Amino acid sequence: MTKPTVLFVCVHNAGRSQMAAGYLQHLAGDRIDVRSAGSMPGDQVNPVAVAAMAEHGIDIAGEQPKKLTDDAVRESDVVITMGCGDECPYFPGKRYEDWVLTDPAGQGIEVVRTVRDEIHARVQSLITSLDPQEDRDA
Repeated sequence: MTKPTVLFVCVHNAGRSQMAAGYLQHLAGDRIDVRSAGSMPGDQVNPVAVAAMAEHGIDIAGEQPKKLTDDAVRESDVVITMGCGDECPYFPGKRYEDWVLTDPAGQGIEVVRTVRDEIHARVQSLITSLDPQEDRDA
């Protein structure tokens, strides 16, 4: 099987999608290609999301919100929206999921930690679904 590509999408690409991409990159390493984007990208990654991820040893401070493109969706095997109502271009043969998650924008660290932890659990399940070998190695 070729290496799968996962695209995380939320409106501003500043919180949920960046945390999800950070976890997937950290946990899957080079076994899965990871991308994130937003329909209306913000100016910077949410500093509270950066702080929450740093608590788990994952540095997303250097990331920049990116614009969602048709090509990004076309080149991905799995497209995951973050419960933010974003509409992604639809291409047959892709796996689409919507993870309904609280928006961390404007929230304090306690709320963002809860969102982070839910994303962590979902990313772990995603890795297992994409790489059955992962389950046997655990």
